[in-house]
Amino acid sequence: MFAPHRPLTLELDGADWPNRASSRKIAAGGVDWHVQILGDGPILLLLHGTGAATHSWRDLAPLLAHRFRIVAPDLPGHGFTPAPDARTQSLPGMARAVAGLLKVLDLSPTVIIGHSAGAAVAARLVLDGDIAPERVIALNGALTPFEGVAGRLLPGLAKGLFLNPFAPRYFAWSATPAAVRRLLDGTGSKIDARGAALYERLMRNPVHVAGALGMMAHWDLHALERDLPRLLLPLDLIVADNDKTVPPQSARKLSARVANARVLTLPRLGHLAHEEAPQQIAQLVFDLVGNIAV
Repeated sequence: MFAPHRPLTLELDGADWPNRASSRKIAAGGVDWHVQILGDGPILLLLHGTGAATHSWRDLAPLLAHRFRIVAPDLPGHGFTPAPDARTQSLPGMARAVAGLLKVLDLSPTVIIGHSAGAAVAARLVLDGDIAPERVIALNGALTPFEGVAGRLLPGLAKGLFLNPFAPRYFAWSATPAAVRRLLDGTGSKIDARGAALYERLMRNPVHVAGALGMMAHWDLHALERDLPRLLLPLDLIVADNDKTVPPQSARKLSARVANARVLTLPRLGHLAHEEAPQQIAQLVFDLVGNIAV
C-alpha cells in the first residue's frame, strides 16, 4: 500500500515534533508557513536544506536561543509548509517567499545560518536586497553547481521524477527504516535514532517528497555562482571534512572568489554536522558572531 497522499499537519503528524511549543502557522505571500520562533535577542534566521525541515535544528536552535531570537521556517514544500505552486520552489522564488514571511513577521535578521541548499537561499536573499544581515554562515553550503557528470544529470533526473505523479508515492512507500538509515549514512553523518525516525516520518509522506523533488527540479545555482562575488558581508563557509553530499573543496574554491569569505573545517563530521554535534556548532557560531549577540 502507498502512503496517504496528503500533506503533513501539525495536528496529526507533529504533536511530538521537536520544539513543538515554539511552532506557529503564519500566512505570508500565498504560503501557509510553519515556523518556529524561540529565544530573545538579535534575530537569527535558520534555513534548512533540501528534504529536511525544522526538525534538523532540534538540538541546535535551543542552544542558539540563549543569545538570539531564533526564526526557523519549514521551506515551501517541506515539512508542515506546503508549496502553493512551482514559483516558490526555484531559488529566487523561495528567497522571495522567505522575504515575504519576514515582512509579515516584521523581523530583520542580524545573522542567517543556512544548511546545504538553505545557504543558497540565504545568499540569494542578501544579493536581491531583501534583507541586510551582518553575516551569513553556511553549514556545508550548496552554493555552487555540482561539478562533472552529477552537475549535468541530477537536475534533469530530478525534473523527470518531479513530473512523474507516481514518483513521490513510490519513494514514500520505499522509505523503510533501513532505507532511510542508508540514505542518512550516505551523508557521512552519524544521526541518532530519534533523528532518523523524524527523517523517516518526512520521507514517508509523498507531499514532502514531492516538495523536495520540486526544489531540486527547479534549482539553478549558475546565476548564484555568478553573483556571489557581489556578496560583500562576511560569509563563513563551515565545511565538514567527512561530508559525502557537498564536496568540501567547493567551499575552498568559492572562498577564492568571494572577498569576505573564509572556510572553517570541522573534523570527523558529515553533511548533517549540526545534528551530530549541536554543542560544537553552537559554540562555533557564538565565536563567529562575537559581540553581535551581546
